[in-house]
Amino acid sequence: MERWVCTICQYVYDPAAGDPENGAPAGTPFESLPADWCCPLCGAGKDAFEKQ
Repeated sequence: MERWVCTICQYVYDPAAGDPENGAPAGTPFESLPADWCCPLCGAGKDAFEKQ
């Protein structure tokens, strides 16, 4: 699974770890995150992320 980086704050979304505090359990691919998911550090939307 590919990691994605926030172009605003450089947070890295790693699908292996997920974002369980925000409803994305480990193993959740970036593409499967809900449309309203946002960066846990800066609040940017999914459109601010790029493949790493």
